[in-house]
Amino acid sequence: MTETTFTAFTTLSGKAPAEALGEALENIDPAPYGVGVFEVEDGSGTWEVGSYFLERPDAVALALLAAAHGAADFVVSELPDTDWVAHVRRELHPVEAGRFFVHGGHDAEALPEGRIGLLIEAAMAFGTGHHGTTHGCLLAFERLLQAGFGPGKVADIGCGTAVLAMAAAKVWSADEAGTVYASDMDPTAVDVARVNADVNGLGDRMECLEAAGFDHPTLAEVGPFDLVFANILMGPLLELAPDMATNVSFGGYALLSGILNEQAADVIKAYETVGFTLEHHHKTPEWSTLSLKKS
Repeated sequence: MTETTFTAFTTLSGKAPAEALGEALENIDPAPYGVGVFEVEDGSGTWEVGSYFLERPDAVALALLAAAHGAADFVVSELPDTDWVAHVRRELHPVEAGRFFVHGGHDAEALPEGRIGLLIEAAMAFGTGHHGTTHGCLLAFERLLQAGFGPGKVADIGCGTAVLAMAAAKVWSADEAGTVYASDMDPTAVDVARVNADVNGLGDRMECLEAAGFDHPTLAEVGPFDLVFANILMGPLLELAPDMATNVSFGGYALLSGILNEQAADVIKAYETVGFTLEHHHKTPEWSTLSLKKS
């Protein structure tokens, strides 16, 4: 069953004003069924505030909110009736990254012989491997494996759907690497990670934790780690650098992404300062993935 959906988006400067506008949006009539506040990752300090409505929003109310919060005029659009999950299933084709084959349930039979399948359903499309940053991390992991990197302790920090943690758990057996840890500060992401681990037959191989960075007693007890994935954003990666140095073992690797190409130099410098050496820099037209070794 489908419904007509309306969107209303605007931009403004600063996190606090954007969050205040997002909160105010929730109280207008008709009320939106979803509001999001996101930083535009171009270094400009611009934030985007968006909302979704099941009926056309009040243009006057939106104009008053924009003026009161110093935002640009809202752009309102009507989306056609669409079964979005069915649409994503049609459009979300399998992604191959080295030995890894990321797919939805509708493409399970397309798994090539000899490949490692990672199942992520279309309803959980963020972090499936289709985004350049996740794909870049899988390719970086493949490069390490091709170079002979062996089993070790693994953590996926800011795991989202936990596709990266699952890749490690699929490659190495429990006897070789033990438990793979996946953490995220968003409790919903942690729930998604647990579901994905279960449907991929990895429920007994992975432990999914709610944590900001490495701030969890289990991670403190288990670490340092031989391999850490962190596919987040430049700001959190810079803040995480000292903790990454503490929590990655000597000779271990940090695979970092969520970094725009023009931001990569700053991230590399921050991690070199705390004892990492850049081993490889993978670029797409927009995104960078960094393979860093604790030296």
